[in-house]
Amino acid sequence: MKKRVVLIIFVLLVVIQFIRPARNLSATTSPNDITQIYLVPEPVKVLLNKACNDCHSNNTHYPWYTNVQPVGLWLQHHVNEGKHELNFSEFGAYPAKRQYHKLEEVAKQVKNDEMPLSSYLWVHADAKLSDADKQLLINWANELRKMIAAKNGL
Repeated sequence: MKKRVVLIIFVLLVVIQFIRPARNLSATTSPNDITQIYLVPEPVKVLLNKACNDCHSNNTHYPWYTNVQPVGLWLQHHVNEGKHELNFSEFGAYPAKRQYHKLEEVAKQVKNDEMPLSSYLWVHADAKLSDADKQLLINWANELRKMIAAKNGL
């Protein structure tokens, strides 16, 4: 019986290797990308690329291990959830009130060490934000919020 269970698990693991989720790869920059709509200083762009955009944009960098299932399925689900919460590639399409709120969340989550997720940092150690990095992102998000509020009467 034990051998049969092991064999079934092995067969299932082999079969799921043929399931390939769609990749989050965009060949072009969206006209709604936050960098196309608002001024994003180069140091902030670097931080967004390093620590945020894999899960919060239309272009994810996929490491080799995402070709192994169920890891790839789990990762794609994670990316889809991240994009659902905040997608910097589509930020310009959000209503001003949502943009304002999302930037408020960015500042809060970075300040509280909720982002980037610890599970992301396990394999992307370079995405760990220093105190200076955090302050830079928080200041940028807050300044952009002020600008959006002033422009839209929020």
